[in-house]
Amino acid sequence: MSSVRFLTGITTSGTPHLGNYVGSIRPSVRASLAADVESFYFLADYHALIKVDEPARIQRSTLEIAASWLAAGLDPERVTFYRQSDVPEIPELTWLLTCVTGKGVLNRAHAYKAAVDKNTGADEDPDMDVTAGLFMYPVLMGADILMFNAHKVPVGRDQIQHIEMARDMANSFNHRYGEHFVPPQAVIEESVATLPGLDGRKMSKSYDNTIPLFAPREQLKKLVAGIVTDSRLPGEPKATEGSALFQIYQAFASEEETAALSKAYSDGIAWGDAKQVLFERIDREIAPMRVAYLDLINNPVKIEAILMAGAAKARQRATPFMAELRHAVGLRRLGDVASVAPQKAAKAALPSFKQYRESDGQFRFKLVDAQGQLLLQSLGFASPKHAGQAIAMLQRDGVPALTILAAQLEPMTADANTVGAALALLAVEA
Repeated sequence: MSSVRFLTGITTSGTPHLGNYVGSIRPSVRASLAADVESFYFLADYHALIKVDEPARIQRSTLEIAASWLAAGLDPERVTFYRQSDVPEIPELTWLLTCVTGKGVLNRAHAYKAAVDKNTGADEDPDMDVTAGLFMYPVLMGADILMFNAHKVPVGRDQIQHIEMARDMANSFNHRYGEHFVPPQAVIEESVATLPGLDGRKMSKSYDNTIPLFAPREQLKKLVAGIVTDSRLPGEPKATEGSALFQIYQAFASEEETAALSKAYSDGIAWGDAKQVLFERIDREIAPMRVAYLDLINNPVKIEAILMAGAAKARQRATPFMAELRHAVGLRRLGDVASVAPQKAAKAALPSFKQYRESDGQFRFKLVDAQGQLLLQSLGFASPKHAGQAIAMLQRDGVPALTILAAQLEPMTADANTVGAALALLAVEA
C-alpha cells in the first residue's frame, strides 16, 4: 500500500503561538507518527518576505519555529523537515504554475481582496501598497504543495481557498502537459481549525493578540488572564458559544474535560476561575515541551544541521521531479526533439472550425476535416460573437447541438456520421 503524503508549513514571520500549535504543529506531529504517512514539514521563509522586511526577525523566527516543531516531538529522521529557501526547485515551479494560473483566480484570493477592499474603503488606489508578492502568494503556496505532490494539507478554515487554488493549478497543468500533479485535499480539525486570540478574533501575529507557545509559566498565566470575556458576574450562567476562553480550552481538553467546563459555565463559574482552569490545562501539556524548546533555542548550530540535512532529503525528490516538469513544458535540450513530432502530428489530425467574414458583412463559420474537406457550413451571423457562441455549442455538445442550431446551418452535404464523428472528437478536446 502506498503512503499518504502529508505537508504543512509555518511562515517565519514571528514567534510561534498557541494557534500555530493546535492548528498545525500538534496535528502534524501526530500525523507523522502514522506508519502509512510520508510527512513534509517546512519553514516558509519565502512567504515571510511578503509581510516582513526585518532580516533579523525572519532569522529569529526560523530558529523559534524549528525549535518548536522539534520540541513538540517531530523526528527529523522520520520526516522531511526543511527550510523553504533551501529548495530552489520551489520558486522555479512557482513560475511554471504562474503560467497556467488565471489572473482572475488570483483576483479572488482572500488576502488580496481584503487589501483592495481596505484601500477602496479609504478612497485610496485599490492596489496601494499591494506587492506582487502578496498577489502571487497563492501560487507560491501551490508550488510548496505540488512540489511534493502532497495528498493532505492541514489548514485552518480560512486557508481552504488556497488548497482549492492549488487543486486548480494541478488540474490546469495536467490538462496541458499530462498527469504530473496530485490535486491536494485540505485537512481540518473542526474544533481547533482557527483558534481565537486574546481579543476573540483569530489568533494571529497580524492582530497582536497571540499567546506565545513557549511563554514562561508566569507570562502564560498573565496572558490567559487577559482573554476578553463578557460582563456576567459569578453565579450567572455563561454561554460557551462565542467564548474565546472556552474555544481555547476545547482545543486542549478531552471530551470529558470540555463537558465539565461546559457545565461549569451553565452553573455560573467566575471568569477568574475559568481562566485558572484554562491556564492549568494549557501548562500541563506545554510545560514538558518548554524544557526541550529552551535547550534547542540555545543550540542554533544543531538546528541548522538538521535543516540542511532535511533540504538535501527534500531535493532528492524535488530535483528529478523538476527535470520531469521542465521536459513536460518544453524546456529541453535541443537534441531532444523526437517526442515533439508525434504530439504535433496528433494535433494536426483533428477537424477544425474556421470563422470568417463575407463581403455582405455577415459572419460565417465552417467545419473542415483534417484534410481541409468541408463538413459543415453555417448561414450568416450579424456578429462574430454570435458565430463564436454557435461554434462553442457545437464543440461542447457535439451532435445534439446540430438540432438546436439547425436553422442557422446550411444543409449538410457530407455524410451525417462523418460530421457526427468530427464533432465528437472536438467535444472530447473541449
